[in-house]
Amino acid sequence: MSQRILLIEDEPGLVMTLADRLTSEGYAVESAPDAETGLAKASNDSLDLILLDVMLPGGNGFDVCRDLRQRGIRTPIIMLTARGQVIDKVLGLKIGADDYVTKPFEMMELLARVEAQLRRASGAASVSTGSYAFGDVRVDFRRAEAYRGQDVIELSAKEFKLLRYMIEHRGAALSRDELLNEVWGYDAAVTTRTVDVHVAGLRQKLEPNQRHPQFILTLHGVGYRFAG
Repeated sequence: MSQRILLIEDEPGLVMTLADRLTSEGYAVESAPDAETGLAKASNDSLDLILLDVMLPGGNGFDVCRDLRQRGIRTPIIMLTARGQVIDKVLGLKIGADDYVTKPFEMMELLARVEAQLRRASGAASVSTGSYAFGDVRVDFRRAEAYRGQDVIELSAKEFKLLRYMIEHRGAALSRDELLNEVWGYDAAVTTRTVDVHVAGLRQKLEPNQRHPQFILTLHGVGYRFAG
């Protein structure tokens, strides 16, 4: 089944352009021309992602985003706007938006951001179910443990956090800097070599053949990709 995207935007030309391109990429696209209609559709429909313009008839995207989050709707939201002020971006993210794209934007950039949010949501859904399996390994997120059959695979806290992040972002190219920042933290006094050491540790414990990994793949010049 195609992933469903709601486009809340009042510029007919942009709606047509985005809808055509997203449809050609295999998505099912619906649109809403104003804040009230957009809020109603986003509240009642089962959607995978929302593209939300800030400047809308009958309201604004900030209010729509805030109202959706207050209603408990966690659908990923990418905000679209002609505004470029940092304060607007900060406000959008603070009220619950997942990403922010300033017009005019390159279509390829928007598509990449759409794919990233859908991947992240898919990974988060896997984690929220409590477990994830690849090969002969099962990861229990609630217990923070990994198993092979009934046997516990001994992972350090950082190894488990790294594995969890990779699973949440499976299929994505993950740079060493991104992994370092997300797993160890921006202020951690460690280097990207630390990432390589922990990846090697995970491969030793999880891969059938660590010399020829099937799941934690090296992307030369980039970083790693989890293919489980």
